[in-house]
Amino acid sequence: MKLLDIKNLSLRINTAPILHNVSLTMQPGEITAITGESGSGKSMTALAIMGLLPQGAVPGGQIMLDGTDILQTPEPALCKMRGNTMGMVFQEPMTALNPLQTIGAQVAETILIHEKTTKAQAHASAAAMLQRVGLDQPPSRYPHELSGGQRQRVCIAMAIARHPKLLIADEPTTALDVTTQARILALLRGIVRDFDMGLLLITHDLAVVADVADRIVVMEKGRVVETGPTQHLLQNMQHPYTRALFAASTHRVDLPAHKAAPPLLTVRGVTRAYPPSRKTLLGPRHRFKALDDVSFHIDHGERVGLVGESGSGKSTLTRAILGLEAVQQGQITLDGQPVFTGHKPNIAVRRQMQVVFQDPYSSFNPRHRVARLITEPFHLLENPPNGAARDRAIANALRDVGLSPDDANKYIHEFSGGQRQRIAIARALIVQPELIIFDEAVSALDVSVRAQVLDLIADLCRKRPLAYLFISHDLSVVRSITDRVLVMQAGKIVEQGATETVLTRPRHPYTQSLIAAAPRLPATGAA
Repeated sequence: MKLLDIKNLSLRINTAPILHNVSLTMQPGEITAITGESGSGKSMTALAIMGLLPQGAVPGGQIMLDGTDILQTPEPALCKMRGNTMGMVFQEPMTALNPLQTIGAQVAETILIHEKTTKAQAHASAAAMLQRVGLDQPPSRYPHELSGGQRQRVCIAMAIARHPKLLIADEPTTALDVTTQARILALLRGIVRDFDMGLLLITHDLAVVADVADRIVVMEKGRVVETGPTQHLLQNMQHPYTRALFAASTHRVDLPAHKAAPPLLTVRGVTRAYPPSRKTLLGPRHRFKALDDVSFHIDHGERVGLVGESGSGKSTLTRAILGLEAVQQGQITLDGQPVFTGHKPNIAVRRQMQVVFQDPYSSFNPRHRVARLITEPFHLLENPPNGAARDRAIANALRDVGLSPDDANKYIHEFSGGQRQRIAIARALIVQPELIIFDEAVSALDVSVRAQVLDLIADLCRKRPLAYLFISHDLSVVRSITDRVLVMQAGKIVEQGATETVLTRPRHPYTQSLIAAAPRLPATGAA
């Protein structure tokens, strides 16, 4: 008997068509991946299976899950099925978890809802489930005390607490570093094997599922355009859209050669330590070193990558370079001028640096128009442009990132994810900084949009001597967009050198482990 059988699923929300005759099947113990760009219908298909469609949604067709037609099942019965028959792991664990409850209580809640058991027994089962997903933290911890990978393990424990027959994982590894990503995928594969449950894995990246999924379903604009066993599909892609996804996953930009130049940013012997909370009232307080004697430089016009796991110190280093966090030892200079004067940031130096964040939507004020958003850095200038000069600066910045000057009058919600990231780059460029920090700037984008943004960055490097520090957990992106790479572990730079050399012939065991954990597509996949 099929575990999941979707036949001709259609969906419209109000008058907008979303899904068109989607059909797929799954067997118990099978891992099926749905892949495609944002807007392809992946998440809506998953929400339809869970019976969690938004208001105004009008579905058609049939979704048979373990012999039950989801579309004909009333809400009270669906509530009993969620957690029992089907479970779901969402993309962003911090928004899926309750910050006011311990992780043990949140897993136990799922058990208490669906089982007739005591609270003590539910908490004991929750603790056992947290151990099963490999979480080495006590159930008394709160979500904010955990790393991204640990929070994702809590979400998985909640979803599988009742051993559902179908587990849906919606982009469960998008924001995770490569080693944590590999561990989460291995965990999901082990759970499928141990519990004989079906896993529906939703992702925009073919490389993530190439070695995990038994079958791949490719969706475009609400339609299934190609499906088949994973290795067969990757070796014999028939649809142009599937080939385009593969090409975008392996995209290499044409980065112009870097010419030798004097140092721009110099980080010398930087240390930053924090006093953690005491474990006992009168116990000693050992300082935690987030940065431990970090030294490196970035030349004028040089493109440098920074890689490492979550907790390696990348974010602390970024804040220190931007003058947002003072260091206890060492010095950071830009063009020979210190980033800090005493314990205060040097505003004159701060004007020469800008940052592009991972999630542009959350870094913009949705109430303001683009013109105001991208001119925010003008507050750093002693004499910011006004009137016609300001309008010219806005128009030039938007043109530089491939947008129209007319977009200045729009709001940020009117743009796609890739366009928002272009606007974020325009905001960084508008004051002509000497250094830009790209902080996971493409990790949340579809592979095709990611390729377009990377091409944009390479094109900007041809137009101006752009120097940047590119922070990413995706080694394929770092290889494509940087001249040199720094590898960071436990607050230290453990290896650095020419990007191709480091990623092809790594010397440090930690670098070797990062490369081994990175997902890969078969080289002959475009055949």
